[in-house]
Amino acid sequence: MLKTAALWRYSIFNFLLIAFLAHWFWQQNQPVALTEPELPANGKLNCVSYAPYYGEGETPFIATTVAEKSRVEQDLRLLSKRFDCVRTYSVNQGLDYVPEVASKLGMKVLLGAWIGYTKLENDKEFERAIELANRYPDTVKGLIIGNEVLLRKEQTEEVMLAYLQEAQQRTEVPVTYADVWEFWLKHPRLEQTVDYITVHVLPYWEDDPQSVDNAIQHAENVMDKLGHTFTKPLFIGETGWPSVGKHRNASVPSLVNQASYLRQFIQVAHNKGWHYNLIEAIDQPWKRDLEGTVGGYWGLYDTKLNSKFDFKGPVAERQDGVKPLIWGFAGLIIFIILTLARKENRLPALLATGSLGALTGATAYVQWGYLIAACRDTTEWTVLIGISLVGIIALLNIPSLITRGQNKLTHSLLFILVLAGMITSFLLIPKMSFIPRDVELHPMIVHVIYMMDGRYRNFPLTLYALPALQYAIGFSLLGLLHRTTFGRYRKLNIVALVTALICLILEPLNTHALLWLGVIILLAYASWPRKGARV
Repeated sequence: MLKTAALWRYSIFNFLLIAFLAHWFWQQNQPVALTEPELPANGKLNCVSYAPYYGEGETPFIATTVAEKSRVEQDLRLLSKRFDCVRTYSVNQGLDYVPEVASKLGMKVLLGAWIGYTKLENDKEFERAIELANRYPDTVKGLIIGNEVLLRKEQTEEVMLAYLQEAQQRTEVPVTYADVWEFWLKHPRLEQTVDYITVHVLPYWEDDPQSVDNAIQHAENVMDKLGHTFTKPLFIGETGWPSVGKHRNASVPSLVNQASYLRQFIQVAHNKGWHYNLIEAIDQPWKRDLEGTVGGYWGLYDTKLNSKFDFKGPVAERQDGVKPLIWGFAGLIIFIILTLARKENRLPALLATGSLGALTGATAYVQWGYLIAACRDTTEWTVLIGISLVGIIALLNIPSLITRGQNKLTHSLLFILVLAGMITSFLLIPKMSFIPRDVELHPMIVHVIYMMDGRYRNFPLTLYALPALQYAIGFSLLGLLHRTTFGRYRKLNIVALVTALICLILEPLNTHALLWLGVIILLAYASWPRKGARV
């Protein structure tokens, strides 16, 4: 049975964590005043990227996926209230119906023809796009032949020049090609075959990711550079900000940052006379398979077609209501019951475990939100839920430790957390950072590196933070920190520390990378073996 003084110290520690967590919830739920851009007289924005694949399990990568006409009509009716135009990326899988619906709604269309690896499919796409452009010349205000084809290295510049030249000959609709701004600078010959230059300016995805505070200035610098390089008109074919996902150095996805960037951008675009297309209309969950969590959260509308924010008034990051209190109270009751069941009814012990229960409940609420956003497939659900359960079981075990002292379960769970932390640290390293962009690799090698690349993985702080804090600091305050004789902990921790440090060195402005290193340090402190430990 632990001494009363230790229980009081531990309770104070938990109450401090509760205060910190409560402040975080409060801060996240506070409306933030943002720039309110000057909108056109009709209140509508220029254009927005549209894809209808936002339902559960829907993806354009399944050839049989076809958007129903009713879905397209429903979506465009919604978007017509906020936008004058939509941009599509293909004329396949039901998207060929977009120009017809748009014409009825008085909208314009930037019609995209998808160009990939396969010539036969490219030619079919090209022919269908030309046909639609000529059938709806008053609706299709631009024909975009290819999207980031050169960036993806799926076709050569010569092939794209040929497609663009043929399109110019076969339609009166303005013709263009879309790619990130750096690739327009690398392929200036394309200018001769387009009516205007469609560039993508995405501060989050830059090789040097931009903070939201610097993003607009970055966009202005890019447009100035392109304006001095090319003579034809510039059109910003994609710009936007993700509302959820992994931090990339100083670039932080969040709802407030998304609203802030888009509002500022629209105002600057109005002042400078830029024509633009925002990415994107509706969240696209299938993009998470390509780009990690962040890929699915660029929409101005969520998958339920709810607007994420308005362009007037303050914006709050979260709207939790009383849910954290309910989850925290449920955790408090469970931990109190566990403590009383072990014949421990001293007030300091009940305060210690009750406060831990409140923390566990509120943290579990945050963890559930993280899992919904981050898990893309059965494997990730299985692994991440497994880690969550290990942490929760470790916390549920603490009332037993308070009444009966150390047990084998404690050490087994700690080992799992340390091992999982080491593996996670390795997987979080953005390995593509070590490979120069101009190096040509076999597609299979690229695929393997991509699967192992930490660029598309979130830092799972919510899953590890509370167990790590309890094992390292909580156990120290309780006098339960026990150095084992298991020498392999030393090697596991060294690997975890080195890889976590590499993540921070590669992205020194990434607060999540810094916090993750802190989690790994806590786990290392909790598990580091005593001198003379056997390997």
